[in-house]
Amino acid sequence: MVKLTIVGRLKDGLPLAQEARYMNKETTTSHNLSSNYKQQAEFLLNEISKGALPLPSMTIRVDHHSFNYLVVNGICFITLCDSSYPRKLAFNYLQDLQKEFDKFDNGLIHKITEPYSFVKFDSIISSIRKQYIDTRTQTNLSKLNANRHRELDIVTGNMSDIVERRRNSEILETPAANNTPQSSSLLWGSPRLEAIALIWTPIAIITVIAWILLWVSLVFTDDYLISTL
Repeated sequence: MVKLTIVGRLKDGLPLAQEARYMNKETTTSHNLSSNYKQQAEFLLNEISKGALPLPSMTIRVDHHSFNYLVVNGICFITLCDSSYPRKLAFNYLQDLQKEFDKFDNGLIHKITEPYSFVKFDSIISSIRKQYIDTRTQTNLSKLNANRHRELDIVTGNMSDIVERRRNSEILETPAANNTPQSSSLLWGSPRLEAIALIWTPIAIITVIAWILLWVSLVFTDDYLISTL
């Protein structure tokens, strides 16, 4: 069954609307699962908005579930289903959401600044989702049988691979961050350099004073010699 749905804006990865349903949400375990999968859905939305997942549609496996997403007109529709749920129905569901979403004013959508504040669409998600709960209804069977010999042209990936790519990307970005002026100042403020400074600073001061005294003595000596001539 469809367990979670998030609709987000592609240009900045902002989640606009949601609808979540889990079996027995009253239990602590189910609540934790709900939060975990929601975080993963938000992570996917962020990756899609950054271009790390450039495909307009994709299925991503995680545990015994699958995330399916569809990107249309700068809006991303993501849903989480049981791995046994027919993928064709999952994408039909996302397409139905997209058609309803297109009825809203585009200018209004781009004015939203707070996450999940487009609550008008939450109830629409809930209403459409109910139509896809039972895969054996005549309507859903008709959708499954339509072009049943034609495979969906959808790429399948794994959540673990996407997370690993993100980690590797962050590791590669770290050295560049360390070359900033701030890291240079941290280098000069290291304990080792402070110890060196404590040793050589007095020596440098004494040397400078000695040179000054020597110069002064030479000047006075020259003046004395000149005056005696």
